[in-house]
Amino acid sequence: MREIVCVQAGQCGNQIGSKFWEVISDEHGVDPTGTYQGDSDLQLERINVYFDEATGGRYVPRAVLIDLEPGTMDSVRAGPYGQIFRPDNFIFGQSGAGNNWAKGHYTEGAELIDSVLDVCRKEAESCDCLQGFQICHSLGGGTGSGMGTLLISKLREEYPDRIMMTFSIIPSPQGVRHGRRAVQYDAFCASAGRKLRRIDVY
Repeated sequence: MREIVCVQAGQCGNQIGSKFWEVISDEHGVDPTGTYQGDSDLQLERINVYFDEATGGRYVPRAVLIDLEPGTMDSVRAGPYGQIFRPDNFIFGQSGAGNNWAKGHYTEGAELIDSVLDVCRKEAESCDCLQGFQICHSLGGGTGSGMGTLLISKLREEYPDRIMMTFSIIPSPQGVRHGRRAVQYDAFCASAGRKLRRIDVY
């Protein structure tokens, strides 16, 4: 089987990732507790690409959830599929990046990166044949853009022959308040160049 590990970084990445898991779980007939409730062999055929079968036949997402503040993780846990994730795969800081790319890349994010890589390694090692990583993040905040690009660079160093695919949200000129617009565009510019050199599919 060719497994994919999904990494969700920052508030935006975790919101998108949570919705992704709701949809993919429904497609495979997996309920919010991780129990297979489907009725088709097709649902089970490729279930191991995104899910790991745990004890008791329960399916657990191959997911790593990251943020630099705990609020996002609380929201994910409280969501419809919040209990399906491995508790050890939630990695978060206490202070947040405050939409600051440098904090996500060089300070707060850099302090947490080794813990994130340990969980990514654990997920990769549980795969029979790792196909690659799928990363959901924003290019306009602090954690998703700053720490996201740091993580992409570290994963590329460690897994140079694996596919790296991102779902990156770009800041919208219409949706950004004037005070945050400059900061989000700075984060986008700092992230885009670094990301494009290391990604296979975006």
